[in-house]
Amino acid sequence: MRRTFLRMTSMAAIIAATLGLGSCGGNKQQVGEDGLSGEISLSGAFALYPLAVQWANDFQALHPGVKIDVSAGGAGKGITDALAQVVDFGMVSRELGEAEIKRGAVGFAVAKDAVVPTINAKNPVLKDLQKHGITRDQLIGLFITGKVKTWGEIVENGNTTPVSVYTRSDACGAAETWALYLGKKQEDLLGTAVFGDPGLAEAVQKDVEAIGLNNIGFAYDIKTGLPHPGLLVAPIDVNENGQIDPEEDFYATKQGVVEAIKEGRYPSPPARDLYFVSKGIPTNPVVIEFLKYILTEGQAANEGQGYIAIPQEKLDASLAKLGIKR
Repeated sequence: MRRTFLRMTSMAAIIAATLGLGSCGGNKQQVGEDGLSGEISLSGAFALYPLAVQWANDFQALHPGVKIDVSAGGAGKGITDALAQVVDFGMVSRELGEAEIKRGAVGFAVAKDAVVPTINAKNPVLKDLQKHGITRDQLIGLFITGKVKTWGEIVENGNTTPVSVYTRSDACGAAETWALYLGKKQEDLLGTAVFGDPGLAEAVQKDVEAIGLNNIGFAYDIKTGLPHPGLLVAPIDVNENGQIDPEEDFYATKQGVVEAIKEGRYPSPPARDLYFVSKGIPTNPVVIEFLKYILTEGQAANEGQGYIAIPQEKLDASLAKLGIKR
């Protein structure tokens, strides 16, 4: 892989600062009136981490005898941990591979979001970029072939500022999904490689020449719905007519992106389903009850966290895997 690696430090602090979320564990346990008690563990995709924390907190409030531990580390870690049965669920932000399914991986679609191209808020050609957008072919020239070298080439205004491309160093669904949109695999992506969604967002925030890729949950502030300070999303000229048309102009807020994904105005990929993955069908009653909650009442939390609920037919199919009929 043709990349330069950038070391990022204090990831725990970065995640906490970016998400503003606390730990799910550490509370004194008691058995609720329903008698449900036990421990559940999840690891994996940064994309799912904020929503998984919300689900865990809500479920623990309903069932104080249950303790849920949630950790982020990338989709690659999630699938590895799930198949090794180190955790009950791996959080995976991409489709399962055939080899993973053969090893026993079972996926349950729990939410939907998207990967977006992120740029520095002081980008040297910002006004032209917001007017004309960036095409898929230009993104291929940046992330795959390396043929696009300057911001002026993208907006055709003669600006000679070089483009600094950033990608992910960890095996993750975001980079795999972004590469799939560009017709390749994660290992084909060029650029300075940074660990994790928070780390990549921070790298773009610090470099005015940068372009990177982030899950929408890390491009936008969860409280305000606006892009994080110093960060913007580069609009994609989907129909490649040289301008951002009204139906393509939805990047100012996270809710605008969510609505565009719902309506199919943002391409898929890089819009994608997010999964909880287990090795085989879960058999632990506490784990089953948690997954059932996520596939039913828990879907109401998706929109509030800036995600999209899964269509009912997919939810019913997942419930059927558990032997549950609605």
